[in-house]
Formats: sequence, structure tokens, C-alpha cells
Amino acid sequence: MKQFYKSKSLLRLSFLFAVLFSVLSVVTSCKDDDEDEYTDHIVQFEAKINNGTGTGTGAFQAVVTQVGTAQATTFNPTGLTWTSGEQFISSSQSQLNLSANAVLPNTDSKLTVNIWIDGEIAKTMTVNGNGSNVVSVAVAHSFLEL
Repeated sequence: MKQFYKSKSLLRLSFLFAVLFSVLSVVTSCKDDDEDEYTDHIVQFEAKINNGTGTGTGAFQAVVTQVGTAQATTFNPTGLTWTSGEQFISSSQSQLNLSANAVLPNTDSKLTVNIWIDGEIAKTMTVNGNGSNVVSVAVAHSFLEL
């Protein structure tokens, strides 16, 4: 009879350990789910024309921005500098693109595009003019870590 009671208490103890292990497993697995894997960033797109040393003034033809799959096009923006203004963008968007084309008046003219992320230039690209022809430049930035 004593052996029956020992096995019954051992069974209860085993059951208690199994329940305790299950509860701890659930609690620790849910703890990792609370962390956000995406963060918000302050992003600004910028395009600049530098006329160089010759005569004439450069002019934008178009500036295209793309955040994730949402694309925006600005035709014939005025001035020598175009900016999108600061915007909060989640890193879940993964891909940022900026392209611009402009007529540059001189061979030493430049068209530069920048993607600013959290106050720092993340991507930049410059193309030189070729004398009154349209030039294009594009940059892309990905939030995904490879």
C-alpha cells in the first residue's frame, strides 16, 4: 500500500513540474513578441542643381520619390534646390528611392540627390552636366539588413 501512495505522489509531482514548465515556456515566448522590430525614422529627400562657372541656369524637369510602393512625382519644380520636407517613415517600408532629371547649362554643372535619414545623409549621388542636355540621377536606400 505504501508503494501505491509513493507512486501517486510521484505522479502528482511530475504533473506539477510539467504544468510549471509549460507556464514558464509560454511566458518567456510571449516576452519576445512585445518588442517592435520596426522603428520610425525622419526622412527627407533633396535634389540640388549647381550651375557651374558658365552662363545659364539649370532647371529641374522632374523629381520622383518612392517610399515602399507609394510613388510621388513633381514636374518642373522651381529653383535650384528641391526638398520633400521631413516625414516620419517606418523601417517596415524597407525601400526608399529618389530620382531627378534636369537640364544643366554647363559641362561643370552638377545635379545632386540626397536621401537624409535622421539628420544624416544616407545616400547621395551626383552627375555632371553635358551642356544643355537633360541628365538624370537616382539613389535608393533599403532599411533591410542583409
